[in-house]
This record gives sequence, structure tokens and C-alpha cells, in this order.
Amino acid sequence: MSGDQGEGGKLKQGTRLVHAGRRREWTGMPGDPGTIVNPPVWRASTVLYEDVAHLRSANFHTEQRLYYGRRGAPTGWALADAITQMEPEAAGTMLFPSGVAAIASALLAVLKPGDELLMVDSVYGPTRSICDGLLREIGVMTRYYDPLIGAGIADLIGEKTRAIFLESPGSLTFEVQDVPAIVAVAKDRGLITLLDNTWATPLLLPALGYGVDISILACTKYIVGHSDVMLGSVTANAALWPKVQARALMLGQMASPDDCWLALRGLRTMRVRLKEQGASALALARWLDARPEVASVLHPALPACPGHDVWARDFHGAAGLFSFDLAGGGDAARTAFIDALELFGIGYSWGGYESLALPVDPASLRSARRWDEARGPLVRINVGLEDVEDLIADMDQAFVHWRNAQSG
Repeated sequence: MSGDQGEGGKLKQGTRLVHAGRRREWTGMPGDPGTIVNPPVWRASTVLYEDVAHLRSANFHTEQRLYYGRRGAPTGWALADAITQMEPEAAGTMLFPSGVAAIASALLAVLKPGDELLMVDSVYGPTRSICDGLLREIGVMTRYYDPLIGAGIADLIGEKTRAIFLESPGSLTFEVQDVPAIVAVAKDRGLITLLDNTWATPLLLPALGYGVDISILACTKYIVGHSDVMLGSVTANAALWPKVQARALMLGQMASPDDCWLALRGLRTMRVRLKEQGASALALARWLDARPEVASVLHPALPACPGHDVWARDFHGAAGLFSFDLAGGGDAARTAFIDALELFGIGYSWGGYESLALPVDPASLRSARRWDEARGPLVRINVGLEDVEDLIADMDQAFVHWRNAQSG
């Protein structure tokens, strides 16, 4: 599934999003000079061979050649190629049926029993479950570190440390990590770095361009963009790509061709969606920051957000997901506020075209840098493609319910 970038590596990112993964052999028929715009859906389990000699000559390790359905087909190859081309330093991408599956496979590709993993304390909850469950069961120990540690992570590295996992910003509390500083320490010590880059995508944070070895995306979010597909990806540099590919194949990981087709369709518009959602989210965050009902807003583009200076230095923009603390009121008042929202759905995930609101309580998910439980109740917001003025008006009326719940 490795991508042949060719001249595409010289193109701007927006152009690559439109043209990547549309090779003539995937969008046309042999002998037909014309091609359709979108690669079709190739559904396959069994692949038929012309004769026994043809069967015996097939090489399981030959990339992007039909062998058996679990090995892939052009629809998935097209999506993997497109994701690879989002980061010119990448050697290849593997696809998975979910973001969590991608995270688990990436970790299993670089860790073995007896190893230690340094994991950011603000990490996505299911990733923490992988560390405290599966990895522990096979003899891999995890040490959690302060997301704001930066180059100080050097002090945590021991003889058994093999990899450092980053998530910047954290998807609940939005601390921005100093990725270049941590990567520099890792390279000096010969460690592997993995980054969950779902919030920013390569459009806002070129992970491999900053020296990260492996970039992981929950494609369910911004790549798909329509809240109807579960999908994950792992993109690696040349040194780690063989390990990533081999582990995924060994675990039997693959993605449905129908889901890959939908993801390809979403990918083509991701740049404009991300730009629009990011602008609306920042406008809403600034409005909330001025409200008396709000104690603080955790949005990387706001100066008060932990790691804001690093965000301003390293990122090319902000996405549409952030959190804010209510100025007291407890869970009952928070619940009244969220239930009163009319344009914000209540549900997990994010990155889709619809706005969402979710109560989050990160204290139980922290160990290295404790979350201050004295802070007001936290609400996480995914800003969709609605008009931001309508979203602000919806928030405004919901605050009436929050105040009434406090006084009642």
C-alpha cells in the first residue's frame, strides 16, 4: 500500500488531496484511454488465477497486486496512497477498521514483551485501555508522562524504554505537546515516536515532517467527515514501514472497500471542511471566553490554553474540537445546559459535519499530571458546518437553562 508520489510530492497539499490515489490503473480499464474520476469499489475475497503456474508465481509480499481479499484491492490502495501522499516523508500507509485498531496494531508493531512505553497522560481513553490491558498482559509496561514535559522527557527514559507515544493536543483537555523537542530526544536515544494526529491531520501538523516515525489517524473523524464510517490508518517512514505493514497483515487487519470508497470521497473535501470548521470553532471559543458562565476555554489557538505558544509555532491552523469549563453549577447544571442545546447533538466522536456537545470528566483518566477536580464541569464541543451565528445563539439560550438549574 505504499504510495508512489512521483511529481505529486512537489504539489501543494490541497492539490494532492484532489489527485492522490487516482492512478489510471485504478480508475480505468486496460486498453481504455479514459478514466473515471473516482476509483470504483472493488469487493473481493477470492482472487482467481489463470492456471496453477500463475497461482504459484503470486507473491504474498508484492504490494498492490491482487492475491487474496485480505491482502487488499484497488479501492483500499487508492485511499492508502492518498493518505501517504499527505505526508511526503511517508513510505506507506496501512488501513484498519477503526482508529483504535490502528493504534493497537501500531503499538504491537514496535513493542515486545519486556519493553517500556512512554505514553502521554492526556491520551485518548481507549488508547489508555490498550496500555493498561493488552500491553500489560503481554509484558509491556507503560509509564505516563506530563503532556507539557517537552525535552524533559529525557529524564524518564530507562534501559527498557523503546517508544514514546504522543497525542497533540489531547482530545479532552487540549494540552499541546512540544513534538519537535520530544522527537529530538527520541532520536538521540534511538527511540521510536508515534503520534495520534487525528485532531490536526497532516494538513495542520505535518507529523513525519517533524521527524515523527509513525502517524496514526482515526479516519472516522475528519477524513470521512460524515459520521457514517469507522476507519483508521497508520502511516510510517521508510525505516518503520516494513514493521507496520508486516504486523497489520499478521493480525489480519484490513478495511472494508465500501468504507474506503466513502473515506476517499470525504478526503477530497477535507481541506475546505477543516478550514471552515476551524474558523467557526475559534469564533465560538472566543465568544465563550467572554461569557460569565464560562470559567476557561481549552482551545489551542487561545493564549490561555496550555501549550499555546507551541501550537502557534508548529501548527498550520486549528481544528473544530475544543472544551470549556463551566463556572460552577455541578453536573446537574451542566446536564441542563447540554440537554437544552438544539443544534448540538449529544454523542461520541467528532470531525463530522454536525456539531456535538459532550460532558467529559478527565480526572479518572490522569495519573502523571492530575486534573484539577476543583475546576468547573467540562464540556467538549465539536463544531460542524452550521452557521456559527446560529451555534452562538443556541449556546446563548442554553446558558439560561444552566443558570436556572443553579438557582433551582
